[in-house]
Amino acid sequence: MPMIKACTACGQKNRIPAAHLHDTGKCGQCKVAIPPSSQPIDADPTLFDDVLQHATVPVLVDFWAAWCGPCRMAAPEVAKTAVAMAGKALVLKVDTEKYPEIAGRYRVQGIPNFVVLKHGAVVQQQAGVVQSAQMQQWLKAAS
Repeated sequence: MPMIKACTACGQKNRIPAAHLHDTGKCGQCKVAIPPSSQPIDADPTLFDDVLQHATVPVLVDFWAAWCGPCRMAAPEVAKTAVAMAGKALVLKVDTEKYPEIAGRYRVQGIPNFVVLKHGAVVQQQAGVVQSAQMQQWLKAAS
Protein backbone atom coordinates (compact mmCIF):
# COMPACT_ATOMS: atom_id res chain seq x y z
CA MET A 1 0.00 0.00 0.00
CA PRO A 2 1.84 3.12 -1.17
CA MET A 3 1.79 6.38 0.74
CA ILE A 4 0.71 9.55 -1.01
CA LYS A 5 3.08 12.54 -0.85
CA ALA A 6 2.33 15.90 -2.43
CA CYS A 7 5.12 17.54 -4.40
CA THR A 8 6.22 20.77 -2.71
CA ALA A 9 6.85 22.39 -6.11
CA CYS A 10 3.69 21.61 -8.09
CA GLY A 11 1.31 19.97 -5.61
CA GLN A 12 1.03 16.75 -7.63
CA LYS A 13 0.16 13.75 -5.45
CA ASN A 14 2.73 10.97 -5.86
CA ARG A 15 2.48 7.35 -4.74
CA ILE A 16 5.52 6.25 -2.76
CA PRO A 17 5.82 2.49 -2.18
CA ALA A 18 6.81 1.41 1.35
CA ALA A 19 10.13 0.10 0.03
CA HIS A 20 11.07 3.61 -1.09
CA LEU A 21 9.88 5.82 1.77
CA HIS A 22 13.51 6.30 2.82
CA ASP A 23 14.68 7.17 -0.73
CA THR A 24 14.73 10.46 -2.59
CA GLY A 25 12.26 10.20 -5.44
CA LYS A 26 11.04 12.40 -8.30
CA CYS A 27 7.66 13.98 -8.82
CA GLY A 28 5.80 12.22 -11.60
CA GLN A 29 4.68 15.55 -13.04
CA CYS A 30 7.44 18.16 -12.64
CA LYS A 31 10.39 15.81 -11.87
CA VAL A 32 11.45 17.82 -8.78
CA ALA A 33 13.08 15.72 -6.05
CA ILE A 34 10.78 14.35 -3.35
CA PRO A 35 12.87 13.96 -0.21
CA PRO A 36 12.82 10.83 1.95
CA SER A 37 10.28 10.62 4.74
CA SER A 38 11.37 12.93 7.57
CA GLN A 39 8.26 12.79 9.76
CA PRO A 40 6.81 10.04 11.89
CA ILE A 41 4.32 8.05 9.81
CA ASP A 42 0.98 7.11 11.38
CA ALA A 43 0.67 3.42 10.59
CA ASP A 44 -2.45 1.30 10.31
CA PRO A 45 -2.03 -2.51 10.15
CA THR A 46 -1.78 -2.59 6.34
CA LEU A 47 0.89 0.12 6.12
CA PHE A 48 2.73 -1.30 9.13
CA ASP A 49 2.99 -4.75 7.56
CA ASP A 50 3.93 -3.29 4.17
CA VAL A 51 6.76 -1.23 5.67
CA LEU A 52 8.08 -4.15 7.71
CA GLN A 53 7.99 -6.44 4.69
CA HIS A 54 9.72 -4.02 2.30
CA ALA A 55 11.89 -1.64 4.33
CA THR A 56 15.60 -2.02 3.70
CA VAL A 57 16.48 0.39 6.52
CA PRO A 58 15.83 0.06 10.27
CA VAL A 59 12.35 1.04 11.49
CA LEU A 60 11.60 2.71 14.82
CA VAL A 61 8.04 2.11 16.01
CA ASP A 62 6.55 4.42 18.64
CA PHE A 63 3.61 2.71 20.36
CA TRP A 64 1.50 5.47 21.93
CA ALA A 65 -2.02 6.66 22.82
CA ALA A 66 -3.61 10.11 22.83
CA TRP A 67 -4.52 9.93 26.54
CA CYS A 68 -0.91 9.12 27.57
CA GLY A 69 0.97 12.10 29.05
CA PRO A 70 4.44 10.51 28.71
CA CYS A 71 3.60 9.69 25.07
CA ARG A 72 2.92 13.38 24.44
CA MET A 73 6.25 14.21 26.12
CA ALA A 74 8.06 11.72 23.88
CA ALA A 75 6.42 12.91 20.62
CA PRO A 76 8.86 15.81 19.96
CA GLU A 77 11.80 13.44 20.50
CA VAL A 78 10.27 10.96 18.03
CA ALA A 79 9.82 13.79 15.50
CA LYS A 80 13.47 14.89 15.97
CA THR A 81 14.56 11.32 15.33
CA ALA A 82 12.55 11.15 12.09
CA VAL A 83 14.24 14.34 10.84
CA ALA A 84 17.74 13.28 11.92
CA MET A 85 17.44 9.79 10.43
CA ALA A 86 15.64 10.72 7.18
CA GLY A 87 17.00 8.55 4.39
CA LYS A 88 18.68 6.17 6.87
CA ALA A 89 15.67 4.88 8.84
CA LEU A 90 11.89 5.12 9.05
CA VAL A 91 9.81 6.16 12.04
CA LEU A 92 6.31 4.78 12.49
CA LYS A 93 3.72 5.71 15.11
CA VAL A 94 1.13 3.11 16.14
CA ASP A 95 -1.86 4.24 18.19
CA THR A 96 -2.40 1.39 20.66
CA GLU A 97 -6.04 2.38 21.17
CA LYS A 98 -6.84 2.07 17.45
CA TYR A 99 -4.57 -0.89 16.69
CA PRO A 100 -4.12 -3.01 19.82
CA GLU A 101 -3.42 -6.05 17.66
CA ILE A 102 -0.13 -4.54 16.46
CA ALA A 103 0.89 -3.69 20.04
CA GLY A 104 -0.01 -7.24 21.03
CA ARG A 105 2.45 -8.69 18.53
CA TYR A 106 5.27 -6.98 20.44
CA ARG A 107 3.85 -7.60 23.93
CA VAL A 108 3.51 -3.87 24.57
CA GLN A 109 2.20 -3.48 28.11
CA GLY A 110 3.32 0.07 28.92
CA ILE A 111 3.47 3.13 26.68
CA PRO A 112 5.30 4.88 25.24
CA ASN A 113 7.07 1.80 23.99
CA PHE A 114 9.76 1.92 21.34
CA VAL A 115 10.68 -1.00 19.09
CA VAL A 116 13.49 -0.99 16.53
CA LEU A 117 13.06 -3.52 13.72
CA LYS A 118 15.46 -4.58 10.98
CA HIS A 119 14.06 -6.80 8.21
CA GLY A 120 11.00 -7.32 10.43
CA ALA A 121 12.98 -8.66 13.41
CA VAL A 122 13.11 -6.90 16.80
CA VAL A 123 16.56 -5.43 17.44
CA GLN A 124 15.67 -3.23 20.45
CA GLN A 125 12.62 -2.63 22.62
CA GLN A 126 12.16 -0.27 25.54
CA ALA A 127 9.22 1.27 27.37
CA GLY A 128 9.30 4.80 28.78
CA VAL A 129 10.26 8.25 27.53
CA VAL A 130 13.56 8.25 25.65
CA GLN A 131 15.57 11.13 24.18
CA SER A 132 16.09 11.41 20.42
CA ALA A 133 19.84 10.77 20.78
CA GLN A 134 19.11 7.34 22.27
CA MET A 135 16.62 6.50 19.49
CA GLN A 136 19.16 7.53 16.87
CA GLN A 137 21.80 5.38 18.53
CA TRP A 138 19.48 2.36 18.38
CA LEU A 139 18.76 2.96 14.68
CA LYS A 140 22.44 3.42 13.80
CA ALA A 141 23.32 0.21 15.65
CA ALA A 142 20.63 -1.65 13.67
CA SER A 143 21.92 -0.40 10.30
